[in-house]
Amino acid sequence: MTEDVVRALGFLCLGTRMKRIGERLQAGTLELMGEMKAGLVPGQYPLLASIDRLGPLTVGELAEAVGITQPGTTKAVNQLAKLGLMRSLPSDHDQRRRIVTLTDKGQKLVDISKRDVWPQIERAVADLCAGLEGPLLEQLAAIEDGLVEKPLSRRVARTTQKRAQR
Repeated sequence: MTEDVVRALGFLCLGTRMKRIGERLQAGTLELMGEMKAGLVPGQYPLLASIDRLGPLTVGELAEAVGITQPGTTKAVNQLAKLGLMRSLPSDHDQRRRIVTLTDKGQKLVDISKRDVWPQIERAVADLCAGLEGPLLEQLAAIEDGLVEKPLSRRVARTTQKRAQR
């Protein structure tokens, strides 16, 4: 087997390593969402959740709440608007600013996701991270190894079984 150079270089490649973990987590989340017929990609959920949690926001406020760039937020909001899940309207006070809200369809999807999708994903990630302790690089190694050993989609069944046994 080829050496995992990113892992071997430790803190030097921390950003790459975290991105790699994030991509694996999002791939697992996408697989779970596909099984649940949620209809979105994982990166869009934080936008919907932010509006649900905080109420109508400007594009800039939404970008800040999610921690992505304003152009990236604008693109995502436009995609969600095309899906009929969000709407972006000019502000009453400043026509240059856009206010983003959920549509009824978007709110319904968020409500279903909060009930059926998000808790399963959260339990699967919590299962993956259970028992982590020690230095950060060792924790990242344990997360990576755990995702190779058992992807998120298989962890959902495990955590659901654990709850049923209680």
